[in-house]
Amino acid sequence: MIQRMEIGARMSEVAVHNGTIYLAGQVASDARADIQGQTRQILAEIDTWLARAGSDKSKILMAQIFLTDLADFAGMNEVWDAWVVPGQTPPRATVQAALAKPGWKIEVVVTAAV
Repeated sequence: MIQRMEIGARMSEVAVHNGTIYLAGQVASDARADIQGQTRQILAEIDTWLARAGSDKSKILMAQIFLTDLADFAGMNEVWDAWVVPGQTPPRATVQAALAKPGWKIEVVVTAAV
């Protein structure tokens, strides 16, 4: 069985299947923030969605990070490093990409275990 949360016409925010949680790409609600502010907003959203699905950041299996400018890599990493659970850091990929809204500097997709 697949459980979906916040189902919309185009996408769901979360899908849970067979003990695995798939989150949609998370972006900042306030696109005026700098890279650290946007990263903090996104990581807080990830915490919220994982909790709603019965999990937490220590159970992240994979993270994909999309940055509009690789010059923001260090600033994003500073916030990321303070957020992840020591000894439970997930595999991660970070790439440069154009995002759908001009103000967005970062989008993060995670997959986690329940």
